[in-house]
Amino acid sequence: MNHIESMTTEEIWCAVAAERQSMADLLADHAESDWNHQSLCADWRVRDVVAHVVLCTRANLGWILVNLIRAGGSVHGALRDTAIRHADRVSTRQLHTELRASVPSRFFPIGTVPTDRLLDMLVHVQDIAIPLGIVRETPSVPARSALGRVWARGEQFGIDERLAGYRLVATDIDWSAGDGLLVEGTAGALLLLATGRSAAASQLTGPGAATLAATLIANQA
Repeated sequence: MNHIESMTTEEIWCAVAAERQSMADLLADHAESDWNHQSLCADWRVRDVVAHVVLCTRANLGWILVNLIRAGGSVHGALRDTAIRHADRVSTRQLHTELRASVPSRFFPIGTVPTDRLLDMLVHVQDIAIPLGIVRETPSVPARSALGRVWARGEQFGIDERLAGYRLVATDIDWSAGDGLLVEGTAGALLLLATGRSAAASQLTGPGAATLAATLIANQA
């Protein structure tokens, strides 16, 4: 992967706040049915994604331990279940109010770094926008930092298994990674690809795009 100067911590938090604000604005005038619409996350409705974003600003060590135990030690299960429970417990109006209140938060759970919050927000905004038919361009510089974080945690995201044999090149910013068949797209599209979203398939070009897109779609079928 090419090495490019990363964002400062202040820049990261400003970008996180901008994405939270964007999510809140995006949902401001949407009907209850849209809040209950399936997101790009298989287990979550739109409201569950919002609940997850809110809860990540509150997840202190005690909260994490309690919910890990409740989920049988599964981190994924704990994240999924706590979001769903919270989304079901509060009204849509309250959830939207909590999302707006979370905008300036600079809290990050133990074991994570601020870039994880940026990665989370960039992807989750699209997890909501795409199913609702909203075109929302992912800012390229924050997306580049998030891509760097995904590659640093490649095992967690299954990078070696899913993207082996492909070279990814961003078309809107200086970023590339991997070796093999060329796959091109915006940094935002490549971020969706790197985090396993099949919605990225239509946004990819290059000799390897069709094969990789077919694999993505098959894996999420």
